[in-house]
Amino acid sequence: MISSPIDEIKNKLDIVEVIGGYIKLQKAGANYRAVCPFHSEKKPSFFVSPARQIWHCFGCNSGGDIFRFVMKIEGVEFVDALRTLAQKAGVELKPMRPELRTERQRLHEICELSSQFFEKQLESKIGQEVKDYLLGRGIKKESTEKWRIGYAPDTWQGLSDFLIRKGYKKEEIQNAGLAIKNEEGRFYDRFRGRIIFPVFDLTSQIVGFGGRIFGKAKSEEEEVMKYINTPNTLLYDKGRILYGLDRAKLAIRQKDFCILVEGYTDVILANQAGFENVVSTSGTALTPYQLKILKRYSENLFTCFDMDIAGDNATKRGIDLAQMQGFNIKVVTLPEDLDPADVISKDPKEFEKTINKALSILDFYFQNTFSRAGTVGHFDKKTPEGKKEVSKILLPVIKRIPNKIEQAFWIQKLAKELEVKEENIEEELKKVRLEEERYGLEPEEVANLLQKTRKDLLEERALMLIVKNTQNLNLIEEEMLSEQKENQPCFSQKAVEILINFKKDLDFPLENLSPEALDFFNYVSLKSEIEEIDEKELLKEVTLCIKEIKSIEIKQKLGDMSKEMKRSEVEKNLPQTQKLLEKFNSYSKKLSDLEN
Repeated sequence: MISSPIDEIKNKLDIVEVIGGYIKLQKAGANYRAVCPFHSEKKPSFFVSPARQIWHCFGCNSGGDIFRFVMKIEGVEFVDALRTLAQKAGVELKPMRPELRTERQRLHEICELSSQFFEKQLESKIGQEVKDYLLGRGIKKESTEKWRIGYAPDTWQGLSDFLIRKGYKKEEIQNAGLAIKNEEGRFYDRFRGRIIFPVFDLTSQIVGFGGRIFGKAKSEEEEVMKYINTPNTLLYDKGRILYGLDRAKLAIRQKDFCILVEGYTDVILANQAGFENVVSTSGTALTPYQLKILKRYSENLFTCFDMDIAGDNATKRGIDLAQMQGFNIKVVTLPEDLDPADVISKDPKEFEKTINKALSILDFYFQNTFSRAGTVGHFDKKTPEGKKEVSKILLPVIKRIPNKIEQAFWIQKLAKELEVKEENIEEELKKVRLEEERYGLEPEEVANLLQKTRKDLLEERALMLIVKNTQNLNLIEEEMLSEQKENQPCFSQKAVEILINFKKDLDFPLENLSPEALDFFNYVSLKSEIEEIDEKELLKEVTLCIKEIKSIEIKQKLGDMSKEMKRSEVEKNLPQTQKLLEKFNSYSKKLSDLEN
């Protein structure tokens, strides 16, 4: 008898077919093998066992079942892998709280039906004009269908009337971001007379829409608003969505870099031309949450933005955040007044050339800054005023480099260009106050921004699971205590403190937790996700979190011991080396037992 959705999914899906959908597998006796997608190697050390329904790489020592593979290859948490595989297997996931699930589910249904409604409008007379316009922009029929582009008729309640006939309430349509309630209490469609671009989440479900004005605007107000988007809803948050990432995530991982553009059509045309690792910020600056998601797939970003090096616009601030987080950023310079869609429509090979010629963010800033000397006199590096203006732009960029060795290189380069001593550059660098001037944050806030490790995220997830079912409290507490007795703490001290405080009062509303606790819990992003987990799966979820946290701790210890052994060998301290080796082997066995 199938006891849970996880077991049902495993019974319905074959691991060879699932993994074979991502990488090329070759038969090797009773098993299958491949080049590991998780580390660089020439000879295949990645094996899949159909009999045991598990996979293992003998090169990077990672392995597990189909859930673990999807989590690693797509860079998602367990619940996202569960949704993905449930959809493949045709298994329905039943939530613990039907009332919340019903609300979210109905919003998903409204978004899906709305998309179908918008697509259907392309069959009308004006719909044909839209299709002709899209073809004129270079978007093929196949891409229109693939990205589910549609049209919102220029009527006040066309979509709302359709959805009401389907049994949805006006308030629900408004909650989905598709209707607006005026001061008189009347509802009308948000999108009217616009080309519609559905926005998808990581699991390819429609969560919102973007609408581009089409035809002649009826008012100056509409003419100004070339694009409008779904407002933040229970499903959609523009600061947490990257358009096209659901289709691009595998290509980003495989190519190990992501191309960032600004518009829907940029993504669609790039994808159509074979550039599958392209996503869009949809006109917003990069946010910390978006950067955290991107870092699951690659730390290399290629930006196709119009970068104003001397300005303080939202785009530049987003790139500043990415640089502070340690992303390797390159700037793609396009021909003047052209966006990626224009370049690709004209010649896809030309776009590829611009990608190949992309400059690192520091090279871009240096080149762009010093090239201004010929046109803007006060950037002349030969004059004291010019040196000061140049340093005003370049010092903040250099200060954001997290790696001190790399930072030293650019300090040396700037000193050489300005013909001053490196000590002078270093002294001025100390005076630069990035946090207060650019973000209005305290230094410690920026220092902590985006610095959560994989272990931090697992800890906050495990603690959030307590909120859903306090019976898991004892399990986590036992794990903490047992690990600490062995002098190898599983959870951080901060997590332990929050757990102890939380245990004092299990019944208070989560919203009443302290700001520090809410921040640690990442409450906003995790709450709705945790609510959807089936009560029967909670224990497995907590166990998985603890297992991964232990694995991370052991790997860290193994790394530290490896360094100690090398030092001991250099010092020819054989007793110490032998002692460390025994300890290393002991921890290696613990890791092996944990992952098998």
